[in-house]
Amino acid sequence: MLLSVLDQTPVPEGSTGPQALQNTLDLARLADRLGYHRYWLAEHHGLSLAGPAPEVLAGPVAAATERIRVGSGGVMLPHYSPFKVAEAFSLLSGLYPGRIDLALGRASGTDPLTTYALQRDRREVSPDDFPQQLAELLAHYDGTFPADHPFARLGRSLPGNPERPEIWLLGSSPQSSIWAAQLDLPYAFADFINPNGAEITASYREKAEHPRTAIGVWAIAADSDAEAERLASSIAMSFAMLRQNRPIPVPPPEKALRYLAQHGDPHSGRRRIVGSPETVREGIERVAAEYGADEVIVVTITHDHQARRRSYELIAEAFGLTKELAAA
Repeated sequence: MLLSVLDQTPVPEGSTGPQALQNTLDLARLADRLGYHRYWLAEHHGLSLAGPAPEVLAGPVAAATERIRVGSGGVMLPHYSPFKVAEAFSLLSGLYPGRIDLALGRASGTDPLTTYALQRDRREVSPDDFPQQLAELLAHYDGTFPADHPFARLGRSLPGNPERPEIWLLGSSPQSSIWAAQLDLPYAFADFINPNGAEITASYREKAEHPRTAIGVWAIAADSDAEAERLASSIAMSFAMLRQNRPIPVPPPEKALRYLAQHGDPHSGRRRIVGSPETVREGIERVAAEYGADEVIVVTITHDHQARRRSYELIAEAFGLTKELAAA
């Protein structure tokens, strides 16, 4: 089973966006040394997350690393022209051949007002035409436009040719799995959003010709279960405030624990894998078996960057990643 990283580039309370971006580069270097398989960068807008543009951040991350695959987790395609996305990730693939991923999502990655601010044409609401956008993007890479289509020649101008990214579809609902199976794309399911997706991914594997399944999970490892729970309080408070439409920088555990003592833990309905390295390994293996996953993509958010680094180190050690990388 492969282990990978999803980095949402969180901004801790008392820190800044530029510091969070430097933390992303630092964590990517660490993940590369530890033997993680890929490093995906999320797209969020108008939140206390410093990653609104994975197509921009992927280049510096790839330049800072040597082996690990780098890409988007994902690009929220409804905001963009498919041709522009195809060009950006073709360029990255030309610079870093064999290492670039383009994972695509349908969600907005933000609230309705920010979605509206992202629109180029604000005369009306953008159409919900994700399947058409996805087909158009794939046709630029595959050269599958009809010969008389006005876009037929554009794929030949992509700057990274003949290199291209590995394309994935993201999802947390049945519809995304249907599209992934129809197009025979690798499929990454967000268990940290919807922990009830085992049947969805099973349906995808049955229908896709060459199924590949990755599962995104929330996980925090520390030297003890108690310490991991203390660290996890920060994201618990962040989630609570986000649900109230009051996004905040990631608070320190002491502040978060006081808040949770007054308001309770809002994690009900979401799966968390939190604890010692042994606890986290067991939890990750259990989720992977539940989904029949080939790969688990771990997202970890803590207030302290060193604690986040330590969490990924402990998980890598628990799974023997460094030893496997050295043997390879």
